[in-house]
Amino acid sequence: MRILVVLPRFPYPLEKGDKLRAYHQLRCLSDSHEVYLFCLSHQPVDPQHIEHLKQFCADIEVVHLHKLSSYYHAFCNLLKVRSLQIGFWTSPEARRRYQSFERKVDPDVIYSQMVRTMTLVAHSSRPKVMDFQDALSLNMQRRMEHTRKGLRHAAFHYEFKMLRSAEYDSFSIFDALTIISEPDSMAIPHRMNHEINIVPNGVYFDYFHPMPEVEKRYDVVFCGNMQYPPNVDTSIFLATQVMPLVWREIPNAKLLLAGATPSATVRKLANERVIVSGTVDDIRQCYAAGRVFAAPMRIGSGLQNKLLEAMSMQIPCVTSPLVNKALGATPDQHLLIADHPQDVANHILDLLHNPQRGESLAQEAHTFVHQHFSWQSYSKQLEAILEQVSGKKI
Repeated sequence: MRILVVLPRFPYPLEKGDKLRAYHQLRCLSDSHEVYLFCLSHQPVDPQHIEHLKQFCADIEVVHLHKLSSYYHAFCNLLKVRSLQIGFWTSPEARRRYQSFERKVDPDVIYSQMVRTMTLVAHSSRPKVMDFQDALSLNMQRRMEHTRKGLRHAAFHYEFKMLRSAEYDSFSIFDALTIISEPDSMAIPHRMNHEINIVPNGVYFDYFHPMPEVEKRYDVVFCGNMQYPPNVDTSIFLATQVMPLVWREIPNAKLLLAGATPSATVRKLANERVIVSGTVDDIRQCYAAGRVFAAPMRIGSGLQNKLLEAMSMQIPCVTSPLVNKALGATPDQHLLIADHPQDVANHILDLLHNPQRGESLAQEAHTFVHQHFSWQSYSKQLEAILEQVSGKKI
Protein backbone atom coordinates (compact mmCIF):
# COMPACT_ATOMS: atom_id res chain seq x y z
CA MET A 1 0.00 0.00 0.00
CA ARG A 2 0.90 3.63 -0.43
CA ILE A 3 0.08 5.08 2.98
CA LEU A 4 -0.06 8.83 3.53
CA VAL A 5 0.43 9.60 7.24
CA VAL A 6 -0.73 13.03 8.46
CA LEU A 7 0.56 14.30 11.82
CA PRO A 8 0.15 17.49 13.86
CA ARG A 9 3.82 17.36 14.92
CA PHE A 10 7.08 16.14 13.42
CA PRO A 11 7.49 12.75 15.14
CA TYR A 12 11.13 13.02 16.17
CA PRO A 13 12.83 13.36 18.63
CA LEU A 14 10.64 11.29 20.93
CA GLU A 15 9.89 13.67 23.81
CA LYS A 16 6.08 13.56 23.53
CA GLY A 17 3.63 10.66 23.62
CA ASP A 18 1.98 11.43 20.27
CA LYS A 19 5.41 11.56 18.62
CA LEU A 20 6.39 8.22 20.13
CA ARG A 21 3.22 6.54 18.86
CA ALA A 22 3.56 8.02 15.37
CA TYR A 23 7.28 7.24 15.11
CA HIS A 24 6.96 3.55 15.91
CA GLN A 25 3.91 3.14 13.71
CA LEU A 26 5.83 4.73 10.82
CA ARG A 27 8.79 2.47 11.55
CA CYS A 28 6.73 -0.71 11.60
CA LEU A 29 4.46 0.13 8.65
CA SER A 30 7.49 0.93 6.48
CA ASP A 31 8.64 -2.69 6.74
CA SER A 32 5.93 -3.77 4.28
CA HIS A 33 4.50 -0.59 2.74
CA GLU A 34 5.41 2.65 0.98
CA VAL A 35 4.92 5.34 3.62
CA TYR A 36 4.67 9.10 3.00
CA LEU A 37 4.65 11.70 5.76
CA PHE A 38 2.88 15.06 5.87
CA CYS A 39 3.22 16.91 9.15
CA LEU A 40 2.90 20.29 10.79
CA SER A 41 5.44 21.88 13.11
CA HIS A 42 5.54 24.99 15.24
CA GLN A 43 9.33 24.76 15.56
CA PRO A 44 12.02 24.53 12.88
CA VAL A 45 12.79 20.89 12.16
CA ASP A 46 16.43 19.83 12.30
CA PRO A 47 17.50 18.56 8.84
CA GLN A 48 19.22 15.63 10.57
CA HIS A 49 15.87 14.62 12.08
CA ILE A 50 14.31 14.68 8.62
CA GLU A 51 17.14 12.49 7.34
CA HIS A 52 16.50 10.08 10.21
CA LEU A 53 12.82 9.76 9.24
CA LYS A 54 13.71 9.17 5.58
CA GLN A 55 14.77 5.64 6.47
CA PHE A 56 11.04 4.95 6.97
CA CYS A 57 9.38 7.44 4.59
CA ALA A 58 9.49 7.61 0.80
CA ASP A 59 8.83 11.36 0.95
CA ILE A 60 8.31 13.94 3.70
CA GLU A 61 6.51 17.29 3.63
CA VAL A 62 6.77 19.55 6.68
CA VAL A 63 4.68 22.72 6.98
CA HIS A 64 5.97 25.23 9.50
CA LEU A 65 3.20 26.97 11.42
CA HIS A 66 4.06 30.36 12.91
CA LYS A 67 2.85 30.74 16.49
CA LEU A 68 1.29 34.18 15.93
CA SER A 69 -0.65 32.89 12.94
CA SER A 70 -1.73 29.82 14.91
CA TYR A 71 -3.09 31.97 17.74
CA TYR A 72 -4.96 34.02 15.15
CA HIS A 73 -6.57 30.89 13.66
CA ALA A 74 -7.45 29.63 17.15
CA PHE A 75 -9.19 32.97 17.79
CA CYS A 76 -11.02 32.64 14.45
CA ASN A 77 -12.28 29.23 15.58
CA LEU A 78 -13.49 30.82 18.82
CA LEU A 79 -15.59 33.23 16.75
CA LYS A 80 -16.89 30.28 14.71
CA VAL A 81 -17.60 28.27 17.91
CA ARG A 82 -15.10 25.55 17.02
CA SER A 83 -12.18 23.90 18.78
CA LEU A 84 -9.33 26.24 19.63
CA GLN A 85 -6.64 23.61 19.20
CA ILE A 86 -7.97 22.48 15.83
CA GLY A 87 -7.63 26.11 14.77
CA PHE A 88 -4.15 26.30 16.32
CA TRP A 89 -2.97 23.30 14.28
CA THR A 90 -4.16 24.39 10.86
CA SER A 91 -3.98 27.21 8.33
CA PRO A 92 -5.08 27.89 4.72
CA GLU A 93 -1.47 27.37 3.58
CA ALA A 94 -1.30 24.01 5.37
CA ARG A 95 -4.51 22.89 3.65
CA ARG A 96 -3.23 23.97 0.22
CA ARG A 97 0.09 22.20 0.70
CA TYR A 98 -1.63 19.10 2.02
CA GLN A 99 -3.91 18.90 -1.03
CA SER A 100 -0.91 19.28 -3.35
CA PHE A 101 1.06 16.60 -1.48
CA GLU A 102 -1.89 14.20 -1.52
CA ARG A 103 -2.24 14.57 -5.30
CA LYS A 104 1.50 13.97 -5.69
CA VAL A 105 1.53 10.86 -3.48
CA ASP A 106 -1.72 9.37 -4.83
CA PRO A 107 -2.13 7.20 -1.70
CA ASP A 108 -4.19 4.06 -1.32
CA VAL A 109 -5.17 5.16 2.19
CA ILE A 110 -4.72 8.18 4.46
CA TYR A 111 -3.87 7.71 8.13
CA SER A 112 -4.18 10.89 10.20
CA GLN A 113 -3.41 11.39 13.88
CA MET A 114 -5.74 13.24 16.28
CA VAL A 115 -8.69 15.52 15.58
CA ARG A 116 -6.16 18.34 15.17
CA THR A 117 -5.57 17.15 11.58
CA MET A 118 -9.25 16.72 10.68
CA THR A 119 -9.59 19.89 8.63
CA LEU A 120 -6.64 18.89 6.44
CA VAL A 121 -8.08 15.57 5.29
CA ALA A 122 -11.84 15.98 5.83
CA HIS A 123 -12.68 16.73 2.19
CA SER A 124 -10.44 14.09 0.62
CA SER A 125 -12.35 11.43 -1.33
CA ARG A 126 -9.70 8.80 -0.62
CA PRO A 127 -10.08 6.04 2.00
CA LYS A 128 -9.05 7.45 5.35
CA VAL A 129 -8.51 6.38 8.93
CA MET A 130 -8.06 8.66 11.92
CA ASP A 131 -6.27 7.79 15.13
CA PHE A 132 -7.84 9.65 18.04
CA GLN A 133 -4.74 8.57 19.98
CA ASP A 134 -6.63 9.23 23.20
CA ALA A 135 -9.88 10.99 24.03
CA LEU A 136 -8.79 14.64 23.96
CA SER A 137 -12.18 15.71 25.27
CA LEU A 138 -11.74 13.45 28.30
CA ASN A 139 -8.30 14.94 28.90
CA MET A 140 -9.79 18.44 28.71
CA GLN A 141 -12.68 17.48 30.98
CA ARG A 142 -10.29 16.27 33.66
CA ARG A 143 -8.25 19.46 33.40
CA MET A 144 -11.48 21.47 33.64
CA GLU A 145 -12.62 19.59 36.74
CA HIS A 146 -9.18 19.99 38.31
CA THR A 147 -9.13 23.77 37.78
CA ARG A 148 -10.74 26.30 40.04
CA LYS A 149 -13.61 28.40 38.80
CA GLY A 150 -12.46 31.30 36.67
CA LEU A 151 -11.19 32.10 33.19
CA ARG A 152 -9.07 28.93 32.87
CA HIS A 153 -12.01 26.78 33.94
CA ALA A 154 -14.26 28.54 31.40
CA ALA A 155 -11.67 28.06 28.64
CA PHE A 156 -11.27 24.37 29.45
CA HIS A 157 -15.05 23.93 29.55
CA TYR A 158 -15.41 25.57 26.13
CA GLU A 159 -12.66 23.44 24.60
CA PHE A 160 -14.08 20.29 26.19
CA LYS A 161 -17.42 20.89 24.43
CA MET A 162 -15.77 21.74 21.11
CA LEU A 163 -13.56 18.65 21.19
CA ARG A 164 -16.55 16.44 21.95
CA SER A 165 -18.28 17.91 18.91
CA ALA A 166 -15.22 17.29 16.71
CA GLU A 167 -14.88 13.72 18.00
CA TYR A 168 -18.54 13.10 17.22
CA ASP A 169 -18.16 14.51 13.68
CA SER A 170 -15.22 12.22 12.94
CA PHE A 171 -17.55 9.23 12.60
CA SER A 172 -19.07 10.74 9.47
CA ILE A 173 -15.73 11.83 7.99
CA PHE A 174 -13.51 8.76 8.34
CA ASP A 175 -13.89 5.20 7.11
CA ALA A 176 -12.40 3.79 10.31
CA LEU A 177 -11.18 5.11 13.64
CA THR A 178 -8.52 3.93 16.09
CA ILE A 179 -7.72 4.80 19.69
CA ILE A 180 -5.22 3.81 22.37
CA SER A 181 -7.44 2.15 24.99
CA GLU A 182 -10.98 0.96 25.70
CA PRO A 183 -11.64 3.57 28.44
CA ASP A 184 -10.72 6.29 25.93
CA SER A 185 -12.99 4.68 23.35
CA MET A 186 -15.92 4.65 25.74
CA ALA A 187 -15.30 8.36 26.48
CA ILE A 188 -15.82 9.33 22.82
CA PRO A 189 -19.34 10.87 22.58
CA HIS A 190 -20.97 8.67 19.93
CA ARG A 191 -23.34 5.71 20.07
CA MET A 192 -20.95 3.82 17.75
CA ASN A 193 -17.91 4.34 19.97
CA HIS A 194 -17.74 0.56 20.53
CA GLU A 195 -16.72 0.24 16.86
CA ILE A 196 -13.54 2.27 17.33
CA ASN A 197 -10.54 -0.04 16.87
CA ILE A 198 -8.37 -0.33 19.98
CA VAL A 199 -4.69 -0.06 18.97
CA PRO A 200 -2.56 0.34 22.11
CA ASN A 201 0.98 1.63 22.29
CA GLY A 202 3.93 -0.69 22.62
CA VAL A 203 7.41 -0.64 24.08
CA TYR A 204 10.63 -0.71 22.09
CA PHE A 205 12.04 -3.63 24.05
CA ASP A 206 15.47 -3.54 22.41
CA TYR A 207 15.91 -0.01 23.80
CA PHE A 208 14.00 -0.01 27.10
CA HIS A 209 15.63 -2.97 28.82
CA PRO A 210 16.95 -3.45 32.37
CA MET A 211 20.20 -1.57 33.07
CA PRO A 212 21.50 -3.01 36.38
CA GLU A 213 24.89 -1.37 35.86
CA VAL A 214 23.41 2.12 36.46
CA GLU A 215 23.88 3.41 40.02
CA LYS A 216 20.64 3.97 41.98
CA ARG A 217 21.15 7.66 42.82
CA TYR A 218 17.48 8.60 43.33
CA ASP A 219 14.84 7.09 45.56
CA VAL A 220 11.88 8.17 43.43
CA VAL A 221 11.79 9.07 39.74
CA PHE A 222 9.09 10.55 37.53
CA CYS A 223 9.72 11.10 33.81
CA GLY A 224 7.82 12.89 31.06
CA ASN A 225 7.52 16.04 29.02
CA MET A 226 7.55 18.63 31.79
CA GLN A 227 5.46 21.20 29.95
CA TYR A 228 2.50 18.83 29.51
CA PRO A 229 -0.10 19.88 32.13
CA PRO A 230 -0.82 16.35 33.49
CA ASN A 231 2.95 15.84 34.01
CA VAL A 232 3.31 19.27 35.63
CA ASP A 233 0.42 18.45 37.97
CA THR A 234 1.99 15.09 38.88
CA SER A 235 5.36 16.73 39.55
CA ILE A 236 3.75 19.24 41.92
CA PHE A 237 1.75 16.47 43.61
CA LEU A 238 4.86 14.36 44.20
CA ALA A 239 7.11 17.20 45.35
CA THR A 240 4.65 19.02 47.61
CA GLN A 241 2.21 16.37 48.89
CA VAL A 242 3.80 12.92 48.61
CA MET A 243 7.51 13.39 49.26
CA PRO A 244 7.06 15.41 52.49
CA LEU A 245 5.41 12.26 53.89
CA VAL A 246 8.30 10.12 52.65
CA TRP A 247 10.83 12.56 54.15
CA ARG A 248 9.34 12.04 57.61
CA GLU A 249 10.84 8.52 57.55
CA ILE A 250 13.69 9.00 55.06
CA PRO A 251 14.83 12.63 55.35
CA ASN A 252 17.48 12.35 52.62
CA ALA A 253 15.28 10.66 50.02
CA LYS A 254 15.73 12.23 46.59
CA LEU A 255 13.09 12.80 43.91
CA LEU A 256 14.13 13.14 40.26
CA LEU A 257 11.75 14.93 37.88
CA ALA A 258 13.22 14.10 34.48
CA GLY A 259 12.14 15.22 31.05
CA ALA A 260 12.21 17.85 28.36
CA THR A 261 11.30 21.53 28.63
CA PRO A 262 10.30 21.82 32.30
CA SER A 263 7.84 24.64 32.90
CA ALA A 264 8.66 27.47 35.29
CA THR A 265 6.36 25.82 37.84
CA VAL A 266 8.34 22.58 37.70
CA ARG A 267 11.70 24.37 37.83
CA LYS A 268 10.63 26.12 41.03
CA LEU A 269 10.21 22.71 42.71
CA ALA A 270 13.97 22.09 42.54
CA ASN A 271 15.96 21.99 45.78
CA GLU A 272 18.57 19.78 47.43
CA ARG A 273 16.09 16.86 47.58
CA VAL A 274 14.12 17.49 44.36
CA ILE A 275 16.20 17.37 41.19
CA VAL A 276 14.75 18.77 37.95
CA SER A 277 16.89 17.45 35.10
CA GLY A 278 15.52 19.19 32.04
CA THR A 279 16.22 17.58 28.66
CA VAL A 280 18.50 14.54 28.86
CA ASP A 281 20.35 12.67 26.12
CA ASP A 282 19.21 9.24 27.29
CA ILE A 283 16.04 9.04 29.39
CA ARG A 284 16.84 5.41 30.22
CA GLN A 285 19.59 6.61 32.53
CA CYS A 286 16.94 8.47 34.56
CA TYR A 287 14.63 5.46 34.79
CA ALA A 288 17.49 3.15 35.73
CA ALA A 289 18.85 5.53 38.39
CA GLY A 290 15.61 5.32 40.39
CA ARG A 291 14.70 2.80 43.08
CA VAL A 292 10.99 3.49 42.54
CA PHE A 293 9.17 4.95 39.55
CA ALA A 294 6.12 6.95 40.67
CA ALA A 295 3.44 8.22 38.28
CA PRO A 296 0.35 8.93 40.42
CA MET A 297 -1.30 11.00 37.68
CA ARG A 298 -4.56 12.75 38.51
CA ILE A 299 -5.45 14.23 35.12
CA GLY A 300 -4.87 13.23 31.50
CA SER A 301 -6.02 10.38 29.32
CA GLY A 302 -4.66 7.55 27.21
CA LEU A 303 -2.02 4.92 27.91
CA GLN A 304 1.05 6.28 29.69
CA ASN A 305 4.21 5.39 27.74
CA LYS A 306 6.38 6.39 30.69
CA LEU A 307 4.89 3.63 32.79
CA LEU A 308 5.32 1.01 30.05
CA GLU A 309 8.96 2.03 29.66
CA ALA A 310 9.68 1.92 33.40
CA MET A 311 8.06 -1.51 33.68
CA SER A 312 10.03 -2.76 30.67
CA MET A 313 13.23 -1.54 32.40
CA GLN A 314 12.25 -3.55 35.47
CA ILE A 315 11.73 -0.60 37.83
CA PRO A 316 9.07 -1.11 40.55
CA CYS A 317 6.18 1.27 39.86
CA VAL A 318 3.55 3.17 41.80
CA THR A 319 0.71 4.73 39.82
CA SER A 320 -2.89 5.88 40.11
CA PRO A 321 -6.22 4.17 39.34
CA LEU A 322 -6.69 6.64 36.48
CA VAL A 323 -3.51 5.44 34.76
CA ASN A 324 -4.11 1.75 35.38
CA LYS A 325 -7.61 1.97 33.88
CA ALA A 326 -5.98 2.10 30.45
CA LEU A 327 -3.00 -0.12 31.33
CA GLY A 328 -4.96 -3.03 32.80
CA ALA A 329 -2.22 -4.31 35.09
CA THR A 330 -2.99 -6.31 38.24
CA PRO A 331 -2.57 -4.26 41.43
CA ASP A 332 -0.05 -5.68 43.92
CA GLN A 333 1.22 -8.10 41.28
CA HIS A 334 2.53 -5.84 38.50
CA LEU A 335 2.54 -2.49 40.31
CA LEU A 336 1.13 -0.61 43.29
CA ILE A 337 -1.86 1.73 42.96
CA ALA A 338 -3.01 4.70 45.02
CA ASP A 339 -4.17 8.29 44.54
CA HIS A 340 -4.25 9.75 48.09
CA PRO A 341 -0.90 11.35 49.07
CA GLN A 342 -0.50 9.21 52.21
CA ASP A 343 -1.27 5.99 50.31
CA VAL A 344 1.18 6.87 47.53
CA ALA A 345 3.84 7.68 50.13
CA ASN A 346 3.17 4.40 51.96
CA HIS A 347 3.67 2.43 48.74
CA ILE A 348 6.91 4.26 48.02
CA LEU A 349 8.16 3.65 51.56
CA ASP A 350 7.19 -0.02 51.34
CA LEU A 351 9.29 -0.45 48.20
CA LEU A 352 12.23 1.51 49.60
CA HIS A 353 12.23 -0.47 52.85
CA ASN A 354 11.65 -3.84 51.14
CA PRO A 355 13.83 -4.06 48.01
CA GLN A 356 12.99 -7.75 47.54
CA ARG A 357 9.31 -6.81 47.28
CA GLY A 358 10.28 -4.23 44.65
CA GLU A 359 12.35 -6.75 42.69
CA SER A 360 9.47 -9.24 42.61
CA LEU A 361 7.01 -6.55 41.50
CA ALA A 362 9.41 -5.27 38.84
CA GLN A 363 9.98 -8.76 37.40
CA GLU A 364 6.23 -9.37 37.12
CA ALA A 365 5.79 -5.95 35.48
CA HIS A 366 8.58 -6.68 32.99
CA THR A 367 6.90 -9.94 31.98
CA PHE A 368 3.51 -8.22 31.74
CA VAL A 369 4.60 -5.53 29.27
CA HIS A 370 6.54 -8.02 27.14
CA GLN A 371 3.44 -10.18 26.86
CA HIS A 372 0.96 -7.40 26.14
CA PHE A 373 2.66 -4.32 24.64
CA SER A 374 4.59 -5.04 21.45
CA TRP A 375 4.86 -2.33 18.77
CA GLN A 376 5.18 -5.00 16.09
CA SER A 377 1.97 -6.83 16.99
CA TYR A 378 -0.11 -3.67 17.35
CA SER A 379 1.27 -2.27 14.10
CA LYS A 380 0.14 -5.47 12.37
CA GLN A 381 -3.31 -4.78 13.76
CA LEU A 382 -3.17 -1.21 12.39
CA GLU A 383 -1.92 -2.53 9.06
CA ALA A 384 -4.95 -4.83 8.79
CA ILE A 385 -7.30 -1.88 9.43
CA LEU A 386 -5.61 0.23 6.75
CA GLU A 387 -5.72 -2.66 4.27
CA GLN A 388 -9.40 -3.25 4.93
CA VAL A 389 -10.25 0.41 4.42
CA SER A 390 -8.16 0.74 1.28
CA GLY A 391 -9.54 -2.49 -0.18
CA LYS A 392 -6.04 -3.55 -1.14
CA LYS A 393 -4.68 -6.76 0.33
CA ILE A 394 -0.98 -7.47 0.16
